[in-house]
Amino acid sequence: MKLLKKLIAAIAFVPALAFAAGEGAALDHVQNRTNDLIALQNGAKLFVNYCLNCHSASAMRYNRLQDIGLTEEQIRNNLLFTSDKVGDLMQVSMSAKDAKNWFGAVPPDLSVIARSKASGDGSGADYLYTYLRTFYKDDSRPTGWNNLVFPNVGMPHVMWELQGIRSAKFVDEKDPHDPNKTVHKFAGFEQVTPGKMTSLEFDNAMTDLVAYLDWMSEPMQNTRRRLGVWVLLFLGGFLLLTWRLNASYWKDIK
Repeated sequence: MKLLKKLIAAIAFVPALAFAAGEGAALDHVQNRTNDLIALQNGAKLFVNYCLNCHSASAMRYNRLQDIGLTEEQIRNNLLFTSDKVGDLMQVSMSAKDAKNWFGAVPPDLSVIARSKASGDGSGADYLYTYLRTFYKDDSRPTGWNNLVFPNVGMPHVMWELQGIRSAKFVDEKDPHDPNKTVHKFAGFEQVTPGKMTSLEFDNAMTDLVAYLDWMSEPMQNTRRRLGVWVLLFLGGFLLLTWRLNASYWKDIK
């Protein structure tokens, strides 16, 4: 019941984020790497080191990472920071009260975040990929950070050391629909200080992280798709067989 409540809370958080996506930047398409075990392992490392400090994934157990090629020993030695048992759920130690005091809202559970962000504007993976790459420095915000996809976001840029510090440039333009109004339009980023990664390296790392979040939202998705292809092939063959059987049965009947 406690797990169900957390999942419902995460899903309830979606409308606000979807609205923010509509008001913010256009979504960039991300490469699907859910079949790439190396990418998934790197994404799991990034998730545990940068996301699991505040966001839980209460529908996922650490030992499920064996499905992406990690051994139990590798999980225990490299990824098990919030628990002492490989079979435990991915929970965080931060209380909801502290989270609300620090960020203004309780960080949502990320178990199914990639699926919950899917919309008519793009897939949930596209949303997360664009969101993670569009943080910029904004001293007017309590955390000192803002985001193009989710304006006035409460989450700080936890990976700023990797990407570096960037500022965003905006210009005021006349609204094409109403000449009496002006539109605050994004005009690009400016790199203030470099990060540990180049822009290309950071984009690649975020692709791996998004691949892991996408995989975590439904670990059996690739198996389901493969089975679906075989089922369709079987049904196609069975349809051909029954069609020819029907023709053979009725050929001598006038």
